[in-house]
Amino acid sequence: MLRALARVDLSAIERNCAELARVAAPAALCAVVKADGYGHGAAQAARAAQAGGATWLAVATADEAAELRAAGIGGPLLVMGALTEAELSLALRARADVVAWREASVAALAARPDAEGAGVHVKLDTGMGRLGTRDADEATRAADAVAAAPGLRLAGLMTHFATADDDPAFAREQLARFLPWADAVRARHGGDPLLHAANSAATLGIPESRLGMVRCGIAIYGMDPFGADPAAHGLAPALELRSYLAEVKPIAPGESAGYGRRFVADAPTWIGTVPVGYADGVRRALSGDCDVLVAGRRVPVVGTISMDNLTVDLGPDPPDRGAEVVLIGARGGERVLAEEWARRLGTIGYEITCGISGRVPREHAGA
Repeated sequence: MLRALARVDLSAIERNCAELARVAAPAALCAVVKADGYGHGAAQAARAAQAGGATWLAVATADEAAELRAAGIGGPLLVMGALTEAELSLALRARADVVAWREASVAALAARPDAEGAGVHVKLDTGMGRLGTRDADEATRAADAVAAAPGLRLAGLMTHFATADDDPAFAREQLARFLPWADAVRARHGGDPLLHAANSAATLGIPESRLGMVRCGIAIYGMDPFGADPAAHGLAPALELRSYLAEVKPIAPGESAGYGRRFVADAPTWIGTVPVGYADGVRRALSGDCDVLVAGRRVPVVGTISMDNLTVDLGPDPPDRGAEVVLIGARGGERVLAEEWARRLGTIGYEITCGISGRVPREHAGA
């Protein structure tokens, strides 16, 4: 048994993508595999997503695009993030489409000999307030510049929702700003640049936002963009985090476990030590506020989570040393979802899986 293991079920990613492609149809599905596939493994997730019906892939950085191509991943690929000159060169070598929103940036791109045939997606900022321009006229000028450049393709027109998961009314306001501009640009230049705006939450909750393509990230990994239960959307979690009981010992009333004596027993019990901690991605803020599954039974984490270990209260009838511990996952009728950790931490499921560190080996199965 390994000290810690993140097991990724690629068949779950494939099935999730098939479900999202079904929901989004006739819009195309773009699988977002940035941040090492949200901690699941980018190349492995990309292959599973394509098997499930994703026709596009998206990443945030040029390095991520290059890594996918080096792994033999083909198909349309979009780099969504800002790019320096050096990063732009890398993205173009990876045959990735890029995002622009300023006329001067398009002119600089068009002047590059390595940009011949590059696809450009022009981004209008309709309310996210990050990348893109809020000025529709400026975005139109950028689109005009792309269309006029012999070596470039106007491949897409895009925006990004800020609140699709918790305020769909504002997302619909964003859509109402985006569509007139996008329709006018398409009418101006002909052709058929992809219109895309929807993330996972919008794909599932705002049908009119699906347009020509949806960009799904968290949902392809079987997590709920609304922070509740992925099963409600026909999705299955792909990642399981597990370890084992490295030690089991009795503890008497008044004795403690962990740094700072944050847990002091008030009755006889047994303490189990699990050899994972915050260096593995089990956040210290979960100390005393988290459960794990030990031999299929839900037990509480007690005491302070340290860098390399955490302790659990096994009660009066403990299993033996070596028993399996599931930190995220399901056994029998019990489960601990990433969404549960997120709620306890006041964050989102994305941060949970992205935060599982590189010292935890990944095992990919299925697909």
